[in-house]
Amino acid sequence: MKMPEPAAVAKEARLRPEIAASWQRVRMSGLAPDTKLDRLPVTEFDRTSRLMVAAAPVLDELTTQLDDTTLGLALADRECRIIDLRFTDRRVEMALEQVSAVPGSRYTEEVSGTNSVATPFETRRGITVNGQEHFLEAFKKFSCYGQPIVHPVTRKLEGVLDITGIMPMANPLFVPFIQRAVADIERRLLEGARDSERDLLIAFQAAARQRSRAVVVLGNDVALVNPNAVDLLEAADHAVLRTLAEELSSERAMVRQIRLASGRVVDVEASRIGGTGGTLFQLVPKPRRRRSADRKPAAPPSIDRELARISGTRSPVLISGESGTGRSEAVRRVAGSAEVITLDAAEVASLGEREWARRLARHAASHDGVLAVEDIQLLPAVLCVRLSRLLADSAARIVLTSTPREEPGPHAAGLAADCVAVVELPPLRMRRDELPAMARSMLAEAGARLRFTAGALAALAAHNWPGNLRELRMVVRHIAETHSAGDITAADLPESHRGNPALRALTPWQQAEYDAIVAALKATGGNKLQAADRLGISRSTLYNRIRVLKISR
Repeated sequence: MKMPEPAAVAKEARLRPEIAASWQRVRMSGLAPDTKLDRLPVTEFDRTSRLMVAAAPVLDELTTQLDDTTLGLALADRECRIIDLRFTDRRVEMALEQVSAVPGSRYTEEVSGTNSVATPFETRRGITVNGQEHFLEAFKKFSCYGQPIVHPVTRKLEGVLDITGIMPMANPLFVPFIQRAVADIERRLLEGARDSERDLLIAFQAAARQRSRAVVVLGNDVALVNPNAVDLLEAADHAVLRTLAEELSSERAMVRQIRLASGRVVDVEASRIGGTGGTLFQLVPKPRRRRSADRKPAAPPSIDRELARISGTRSPVLISGESGTGRSEAVRRVAGSAEVITLDAAEVASLGEREWARRLARHAASHDGVLAVEDIQLLPAVLCVRLSRLLADSAARIVLTSTPREEPGPHAAGLAADCVAVVELPPLRMRRDELPAMARSMLAEAGARLRFTAGALAALAAHNWPGNLRELRMVVRHIAETHSAGDITAADLPESHRGNPALRALTPWQQAEYDAIVAALKATGGNKLQAADRLGISRSTLYNRIRVLKISR
């Protein structure tokens, strides 16, 4: 990062503290004062959102009041994305277009520097930014004031309202003018919330007329259930339904089959309820089936079926996945009743290549069960070659395990390619809808008479689980050892796993995006410009996604 010139340091020392703090954040994001803003990415947004509905009449009135002035209004949403702009002077509109202040552009500090949209969004406080207080040169002709919009009930940030003019200093009347407008928008948000609750109730009552179905309506702050749903669902199941709601698009319904905490399998139909932000769930239980009491939650149903399918064959198998995803348990499932002998590639360093190779040859020639070779990505090239030669001629059935297939080096990758059957175990963060059932099963295994509340399960679902199933099992074991009975709330979880209540669990699509960005940043040593090139996106888009996905930098 280029250090500022002495004159610039002296100038920055004279800045107001809140402006100086913003400059520091902006500089750490990699922006320079001469950064251009003529090509910020533009994304689609919901033009019928509750913020847009609440703000539209207020902005209409403000635009009338600003007639014959050289001022403009900008409304940003909870992602700091501009969703509405109002002007009475074409010159202001053209000037803002030159800095990509257009509907659909995300205007965070990482991409636009210090200004009265991005900085109030960052600090959650109203702020005036005069011409020379902008970090980027392109903004210094503007002066502006921005005020956060906070929902009166949830106290969550809904967006930012900004007034901007081409002038060296902001008019002091900007502050009360925008504060009154924000108060009107917040009042209308409250009224809209009441209307939304009414619409949620109407949708619930209509669906509940089908008495054979369990019906659930989940809104931002509302949960409605009919008697069938009360009998069918437990607290853990509500957390699963909220996860499904995050995956649901506004255009079409979702049909999914899930397993409830009780073990019952149900068909779920989920659909959005107008512009309320709520989701309607209709659940139909499948006929009951006997289920083994000691079944371990080491793999999702599709993986279970794949492991069962290949368990009766003699072909070599590769089981790959991140550490802690249950690779050893998957080996035992493939083995079935056969005895398993394990050779760990990590032991090559302590045993030496010759002794490790001798044991491999002996077990391959004499064992009539399953020979599991763990972590083949750690094997040196010569042992990869030896193991490859044994795959087809071994008396023992050989099952290999490794980290995800894209990670091993060329020799281990070649060895993996020799396996006829390959099973990839997904990480726990990609299986959030199964997490409540897993946690419940692990508690039962520990002999604990405990129950997770919905809040605790939501906190667990928000965790990224780098240690996967192993980490979850350790957390559950800790809870079982420190609590004897009763409900487990989020406050009872280890501090590192309580999560941030302001954050929600990522959808599978967002999680895949999160993983790709983290991998690119890791591969480039944290260099965001190189990471953006690696991902095939612009640096500004990368900064936007880092913020939205809450990626630690």
